[in-house]
Amino acid sequence: MDHIVSKLLMYGDMPKDSILMELSSICLDLREGGQTKDRLITRVFRQVKRLLVLATDFGFNSNLWHNYLTFLLITDENPFSITCEKTGANDGSVNYFAKNDFKAFKELFDYDFAWLENKLGIDCFTHLSDYKAIGKSELMYNKSVSEKVQALSRQLDEAADEDEFFSYVTEFYKAYGVGMFGLNKAFRISPDESGRSIVFQPINNMDRVMLDDLIGYEIQKKKLADNTRAFVEGRRANNVLLFGDSGTGKSTSVKAIVNEFYDQGLRMIEIYKHQFQDLSSVIAKIKNRNYRFIIYMDDLSFEEFEIEYKFLKAVIEGGVETKPENILIYATSNRRHIIRETWSDRDDVKVENGMHQSDTMEEKLSLVNRFGVTINFSKPSQKEFFHIVIELARRAGVGLSDEELCAEANKWELSHGGISGRTAQQFVNYLAGQYGTQHGTAD
Repeated sequence: MDHIVSKLLMYGDMPKDSILMELSSICLDLREGGQTKDRLITRVFRQVKRLLVLATDFGFNSNLWHNYLTFLLITDENPFSITCEKTGANDGSVNYFAKNDFKAFKELFDYDFAWLENKLGIDCFTHLSDYKAIGKSELMYNKSVSEKVQALSRQLDEAADEDEFFSYVTEFYKAYGVGMFGLNKAFRISPDESGRSIVFQPINNMDRVMLDDLIGYEIQKKKLADNTRAFVEGRRANNVLLFGDSGTGKSTSVKAIVNEFYDQGLRMIEIYKHQFQDLSSVIAKIKNRNYRFIIYMDDLSFEEFEIEYKFLKAVIEGGVETKPENILIYATSNRRHIIRETWSDRDDVKVENGMHQSDTMEEKLSLVNRFGVTINFSKPSQKEFFHIVIELARRAGVGLSDEELCAEANKWELSHGGISGRTAQQFVNYLAGQYGTQHGTAD
């Protein structure tokens, strides 16, 4: 296997600890006699276990070796795969090198592990070629990802040569993209090992909430959905600030929007306030990808001594480099103007033509003015609160009458944070637990 892997050029920079590279190293050591038989068996079994874990995580079935190789091809971000994602396969010299790599992958697809198993006295790869999962995995990142990988795997298995291999893979890149952005909806950022750059970490447990799960706020949801729909369809759209009382569904609405438009190429990157200095690096890494990105900032607010908002202002509008068309910023805040205002902000007030002007206040307000769409999520009235409670209770299968629900909800909110969608959800969760039913999606 090692002599096949050594032929890879465009796809040759895979991590040394990847399953493919580890198995290649094992084959080399077995042939050269560099390690004991027991040690090599242990190393093989470790990679087989990793294949089984991958199969569980993604719901792979049938030929796990082929599924794994296909998974490598659709997640390897290199100049060739990223170009195909953006523009499809074009004529060029790079295709020659890519087809050489695909010829090697075709050999890997057809690789016979019998010699390795005979020498080590083991029998495992045969079972991996006809693997039958014990039911569907509940831990799959995304069902459609599993189906896409297995469908492409079957195509590649039947490919007659590297030309057909090339055609199937590049068509997949153009249709679905390449790398982690094709497999996940949402990400956070963290420093890489060197500390000089950033890497994207998938958020695999994001709520599966949809807009219909949020009761009420129909005008707000429509405004947010309309802006996002325009964005994913390539039309003009604005950065969005969702502001208002705590527990009214601001964060839930953003998560729901990502779930609603995920299959249309929308992705979300969550960034915290202390990471604003990395915003330029984030944008540089995603600006040429064939996806639409929402950079999401939850519970955004600044105290008077914090100056991170200046990084955000420069990125949203006013910097030397224009913000790419495939990026928008969505933020939630309990403060209408995001930045805390104090009486000291008025110390530099000047009166000009009868108008009071303050440079400090203008600078702080200029941040919120850079959001083209602002959506107010105010605290519901008691009537709206009762409507939310009743609707959530019915969805959760709670059998109390409307009158009973309202009476109990009134007592609950008095001692549990007041009227809000979050309080309503918490109350219904409590009732669902008492009645042994499933509760709905938390707000």
